[in-house]
Amino acid sequence: MRVVIAGGHGKIALRLTRRLSTRGDTVLGLIRHLEQADDIAAQGGEPVVCDLERASVKAIAAVLAGASASVFAAGAGPGSGPERKLTVDRDGAIKLLEAGRSADVPGYVMISSFGAEAPPAGEDPFSVYLRAKAAADAAVQASDRDWTIVRPGRLTDGRGIGRVRIDLEPFRGEVPRDDIAAVLDALLHDPPAVRRILYVNGGEDSIEQALAASLARPAVSI
Repeated sequence: MRVVIAGGHGKIALRLTRRLSTRGDTVLGLIRHLEQADDIAAQGGEPVVCDLERASVKAIAAVLAGASASVFAAGAGPGSGPERKLTVDRDGAIKLLEAGRSADVPGYVMISSFGAEAPPAGEDPFSVYLRAKAAADAAVQASDRDWTIVRPGRLTDGRGIGRVRIDLEPFRGEVPRDDIAAVLDALLHDPPAVRRILYVNGGEDSIEQALAASLARPAVSI
């Protein structure tokens, strides 16, 4: 499998790159700065300098050519203002989606956020971030791609234990980035998860059990 990860230098992206490359998949990590390249290569990925804020859809589509799926793991990051929440978290995700359609990449996995189902109206950066995520999620849901949206709760850097709770409706919690990477790994290799919004936090079930249980239930509209 050939997978392209936008935001390839992010904490979840690097973990996912390591997992996929260990499987034998080819992983391209899109980065903004060349100095990030060595970190991606160290995880078995192929770094590609491609700034979603500045690159055209055509240029991004050229990178995506031949891929089975793209993963949006990019983000403006803490400390960024409201404007970049829109240009990265909303517009970057939509641009990657359009490029995937142009390059005929069937799969699209979106790392979203708990709270995107009902974003607040404030103008503070976090409120704008959740509205940006909600807008990007809506575009993904309206697309013809084989999409999956993952909405984790509070992310931690603790060691993953491979035990999660996955639900189709919102619930609060926290989850290690290790375990989110493991969930994404499973989703990329498990087509029945397409066209679902999955809320993920720490729990008692193995990832395989949690996914199977959530996918056995009818999808809900959020």
